[in-house]
Amino acid sequence: MRVAVTGTPGTGKTTAVERLADADGPASGLAVEHLNDVIHEEEFVVEHDDERDSAVADLDAVADYLDGRDDVLFESHLAHHFDADRVVVLRTHPEELERRLTDRGESDAKAAENAESEALDVILSEAVERHGEESVYEIDATETEPEEVAAAIEAVVAGEREPQAGTVSFLDYL
Repeated sequence: MRVAVTGTPGTGKTTAVERLADADGPASGLAVEHLNDVIHEEEFVVEHDDERDSAVADLDAVADYLDGRDDVLFESHLAHHFDADRVVVLRTHPEELERRLTDRGESDAKAAENAESEALDVILSEAVERHGEESVYEIDATETEPEEVAAAIEAVVAGEREPQAGTVSFLDYL
């Protein structure tokens, strides 16, 4: 099984997946790939976007890297761009997202851009468009401890959670 964990930067993907990797359960049989690390380690960066102060990845190279890998859970804000059986989209209220991003040193402009993206459901919409509603699992991680988010991802992997998309709304932010 291939499981993608995606979401706007700052939603808690890496932290939740790290907690999940430390737990016993259905997900423990999956290899974990942190795609942002893979992109840098494998030199899949094709340019640097100075305006956004971010690396631009060669998505075809990442897809090739993942090709043939089964029993893998991969996480990144780009994870929904790749073939997966199930796609978990972590969501966080934009105000909390902005706080998290600025706390970790992101510029106010980058934090605001990501918060707006979260309010507009950009990653969720892309995930549903590519994978269909029947494969997308939305989780609101705003006030949820990382262990609880990891347990929710584990439930997705185990088939104990029904797909859902569009249940979280942050339009109040706009």
